Amino acid sequence: MSNVMASNVLAPAAPLPQAGAARTAEPQAPSRSVRWLHDLPVRSALVGAASIALFVLAWHVATTWKLDLYVRFMNVPTPADVLASAEAAWGSPTFGSHLLMSCRRIAYGFALAALVAIPLGLLMGRFRLLREMVFPVSEVLRPIPAIAWVPMSIMLWPTNEQSIVFITFLGSFFPILLNTLHGMATVDPVLVRAARCLGAREAAVFREVYLPATLPQIFTGLTVGMGVAWVSLIAAEMISGQFGIGYFTWEAYSLVQYPDIALGMIAIGVLGLASSWTIRLLGRLVMPWSPAR
Repeated sequence: MSNVMASNVLAPAAPLPQAGAARTAEPQAPSRSVRWLHDLPVRSALVGAASIALFVLAWHVATTWKLDLYVRFMNVPTPADVLASAEAAWGSPTFGSHLLMSCRRIAYGFALAALVAIPLGLLMGRFRLLREMVFPVSEVLRPIPAIAWVPMSIMLWPTNEQSIVFITFLGSFFPILLNTLHGMATVDPVLVRAARCLGAREAAVFREVYLPATLPQIFTGLTVGMGVAWVSLIAAEMISGQFGIGYFTWEAYSLVQYPDIALGMIAIGVLGLASSWTIRLLGRLVMPWSPAR
């Protein structure tokens, strides 16, 4: 046994790894120029422009060759036809009036939904009794689609314009309410107790704790609500409207003007994109601490 112990003591130690080898095994950080190019804001715009260009190219190929691969492109207008229709539409004041009418309805309905849903969601998240009273009713009304509300809204409101704004209001109300309520549920109770220990009253707790912690969820609800508001508005304009971009698109289908149908759809997409982008920009201004910045 002593021989074994002596051999273990006299055995040479394992060679230590060299510092150079350890450094070569570590992944090298990208250079400053590569990081700058990766974080460049223009990069996202270029990638987005390239994706849109590829989409238009695929659209051009499918409509020019009249592809019929179960999905038929025989009657779909080409990008050139839609461009010619857009040039004619911009030369007429009718198309501009349709756009302005839809934007005005969206502004009214969405603003009313935000003014009602955000305070209601905050109060529902703070007071359990109010949540237990309002939440079941909202969950029953929320799955009803906008098209189903058209006959009821015509009976409820004296004018056609008010009924369309009401449908737009309903489309954006429920996403804003639910996201605000979810944001209130995620507020850290330690922050609330700390504010009360420092002498903050209920209004100050709402202003300094609940509202800043809930703002990310509120702006998520605003973004989602804006998209649903456009869907609801177009459905209402197609059924009961006499003006608006939805009515313009449905009238083009009734008159078999296929380029105008595509033009109306593109206008709806661009307006929806601009609305959502405006809300995201406002969120970055209101929440400079947000990591999404």
